[in-house]
Amino acid sequence: MLFNSYEFIFFYLPIVFVVFFSISHYSHRLAAFWLFVASLFFYGWWNPNYVSLLIISVIFNFTIGTAISKEHRKGAQNRKKWFLFIGIATDLILLAYYKYANFFLNNTNQILGTDWQLETIILPLGISFFTFTQIAFLVDAYRGEVKERNFIHYGLFVTYFPHLIAGPVLHHKEMMPQFALEKTYNLHWENISVGLTIFIIGLFKKVVLADGVAQFVSPVFNSAANGLPLTLVEAWCGALAYTLQLYFDFSGYSDMAIGLSHLFGIRLPLNFNSPYKAISIIDFWRRWHMTLSRFLRDYLYYTLGGSKKGVVRRYLNLMITMLLGGLWHGAGWTFVFWGGLHGIYLCINHAWRKIRSVLFFKSPIGQVERLFGLMFTFLAVVIGWVFFRANDINSAIAILQAMIGENGIVIHKNWPGAWYMYSALNHLGMTAQLGILSSQFDPLGKSLYWIICLLGIAWLMPNTQQLMARFTPALEHVAYLPGQLFRWFPSLGWALAIGFIAAIAILNMSHVSEFLYFQF
Repeated sequence: MLFNSYEFIFFYLPIVFVVFFSISHYSHRLAAFWLFVASLFFYGWWNPNYVSLLIISVIFNFTIGTAISKEHRKGAQNRKKWFLFIGIATDLILLAYYKYANFFLNNTNQILGTDWQLETIILPLGISFFTFTQIAFLVDAYRGEVKERNFIHYGLFVTYFPHLIAGPVLHHKEMMPQFALEKTYNLHWENISVGLTIFIIGLFKKVVLADGVAQFVSPVFNSAANGLPLTLVEAWCGALAYTLQLYFDFSGYSDMAIGLSHLFGIRLPLNFNSPYKAISIIDFWRRWHMTLSRFLRDYLYYTLGGSKKGVVRRYLNLMITMLLGGLWHGAGWTFVFWGGLHGIYLCINHAWRKIRSVLFFKSPIGQVERLFGLMFTFLAVVIGWVFFRANDINSAIAILQAMIGENGIVIHKNWPGAWYMYSALNHLGMTAQLGILSSQFDPLGKSLYWIICLLGIAWLMPNTQQLMARFTPALEHVAYLPGQLFRWFPSLGWALAIGFIAAIAILNMSHVSEFLYFQF
């Protein structure tokens, strides 16, 4: 079931919401159990066969985590390590089978010249998210940091439907205590108004903005995969269109997840904070998929030694972390290459910080440097997204070659400023032509308008958390923006504005598309 579907918005969500708060008057435990069962139903809507897999995973990890915690009290270190090994190994084997078995088998066949085959494996939705969530629980149990061992709360923590399919990656210390609070089970109108507002904004981002610009992505990347040459403008439009599609798709999902959870009085961790406003790659990873970055840092990078074992080891740990982070996103060499590329970016960024502190004596970053950092970071991210989206490495390289003008430059004559772009490029010694781009790449020349508009929103507009900062809808607090124009509060004007974008979003739901992060 998708957040951006009629059955979810008009049937599933109202029923779950009404029954939850109706039961809450009589039993908090039963209300939590209802939400647990409703979350399993939500997951099973996609494929009922995998509900049993999810339930077994929840029971297994809760049992192992409880056993580890009991051994902690007894001080049996070796038994704790053995339980932890069994738990993590089982989780990773399960993840490896469903997500990576065919990938590794295909590469083995290529290397050895064999023809081994596996039956078709359908990737269970959200398996990466609920696996990482539970691995963190086991590690924290080993560290003695697990304080609550209520099975219903644990099951709800893992399966909670707003996060289950595409994150955020939850932490038990943040979520399970909320399921035990009295106020969680009391209906608050403020939670409803704030939650619905955030959900509608996220829905609009997904079905209007992300799905709107998506039409310019596939023709470019498919043409590169089929060996068709692309011009500079076509390649850049495809790369930028995907950059913005992914941004608003993931931002929309993150908003919808936070908004849905807020309806139930539960705050999720922030997972998306205007990453294209980042002024460095380090800053980017503090803003993009924030809970995954946190998991990789706390449970992989620090476990490898972090920065405590010298500069060389620090950079090696960064590379290993980002390579595995890339592989987490998908079973393909393009994802591994993307992760490695960001690992190199991070190493360069950390090295530059050291050099800058020596050259400029840790002087504050000025506006010119911030602007340069923003543009350079954005360019690096766009290059990375080309590999992230491309069918294979060769297709990605073909697009990048077109982006530097190897296949020529054709500027759509109906675009705004076309003549000025044409003149400037020829003045720089780059041979450009005025013409009409193929409609398969740029229907009616609209892609440039979409790209300019969405870049303006991403760079100049406040994000949803800034808009709603007065009410702190996520676990993390986001500072207000100066001025009153972009601060949401319950009023007739805001109600009309949100109602208007809700109507636009719902009218655009006739074609329901999955969120891009569902494939991970």
